Amino acid sequence: MSGLRLRAPAPGDLGWIIHRQMVLYAAEYGWTQEFEGLIAGIVADFVKSFDPDKDAAWIAEMDGRIVGSVFLVRGETPGNAKLRLLYVEREARGAGVGAALVETCIARAREVGYRKLTLWTNSVLGAARRIYERKGFTLVEEEPHHSFGHDLIGQYWSLDLRDGDRTAAR
Repeated sequence: MSGLRLRAPAPGDLGWIIHRQMVLYAAEYGWTQEFEGLIAGIVADFVKSFDPDKDAAWIAEMDGRIVGSVFLVRGETPGNAKLRLLYVEREARGAGVGAALVETCIARAREVGYRKLTLWTNSVLGAARRIYERKGFTLVEEEPHHSFGHDLIGQYWSLDLRDGDRTAAR
């Protein structure tokens, strides 16, 4: 994956992430501004409670353009973290950007001592779910919900970080 660079967010990037995710999910899935409110809240919480020893975010760039992002945030339970807001621009999909972002998030979670990494997604996001499966996450629970203007199936995924590096073989 030549030309891919992962970096920390710069001024303006967090607003860009909210904007791009909303634009993409509205175009691809017809999701409403309810989704924008959700992601804006996640980003706001990240900024308000940011602990550089436990939290992180990465911006993926190719040829100087932002093509994706992912966040690592503390979970509600000590020792647990959450992978949040993974997204990849259409033109960068299939180039390994999503996998690189998830691998980086997992590596950092292990490095800072988290025991478990969890995430919430929706079943319609097939490419992301395939990345999670390849990286060793297991589906824990599914539940139907009506959000973002649609009937969806929410999914909770989990990765036990104490199992060593299971992602290397995948």
